[in-house]
Amino acid sequence: MSVKLSVNVNAVAMLRNRRDLPWPNVVDLSRQALEAGAHGITVHPRPDQRHIRFSDLAPLRALIDDEFPDAEFNIEGYPSDDFLELVIKNEPDQVTLVPDDPSQATSDHGWDFVGKGNYLYDRVSRLKDRGFRVSLFCDPDAGEDMIARAKETGADRVELYTGPYGGCFDDAKEAAHQINLLGTTADYAKNAGLGINAGHDLTVANLPALVERVPHLAEVSIGHGLTADALEYGYKGAVKRFLAALGN
Repeated sequence: MSVKLSVNVNAVAMLRNRRDLPWPNVVDLSRQALEAGAHGITVHPRPDQRHIRFSDLAPLRALIDDEFPDAEFNIEGYPSDDFLELVIKNEPDQVTLVPDDPSQATSDHGWDFVGKGNYLYDRVSRLKDRGFRVSLFCDPDAGEDMIARAKETGADRVELYTGPYGGCFDDAKEAAHQINLLGTTADYAKNAGLGINAGHDLTVANLPALVERVPHLAEVSIGHGLTADALEYGYKGAVKRFLAALGN
């Protein structure tokens, strides 16, 4: 099974927002990513709109509907009532729920599926009733019991938080340890009947080892590393490099 690549365009939006100008254009670069073979687009509209703006969502939905009907639109965020309303209005194919505080610079941990189980059950149920696939952000070392609780929420998938793995780019021993943690958690998820996504600080260099250890990986969401590569290889070139690293 080939691993799908969803390109996160938050970094593109953040660069645009440094000036009161319409470029770089989030929709145009999303189009380039999909033309280059990406399987979807991911956005994380935070309450302060510091990168993706709420007004970006409808044009991105229209881009996929009108030009790339086989691609997917993934919206991620903390499942507040306001976020759920935004999601329902823009009809993504997948919703990824993350336990972010609005003040966080970026996602840096997974859900406590035990302590937040009832809360997540309600939120997942509301999204599933609308026909959306739901994925829950998951710590790389979540135990078997924690994964069982994630399954009980009714979610379809977990997204492995790969930040610690991405952060040990200069430490092979620690990278091997982190891969083992991710692989074990992925095995628990697979055995529980959950699909597996992954994301955070993934690069062309570290993707092959992840794919080898988690052969049942369904999708990766990549933004920062791909955007950095695009400065050197162009946006389409960067997408193609990441697709090749995934074995596509």
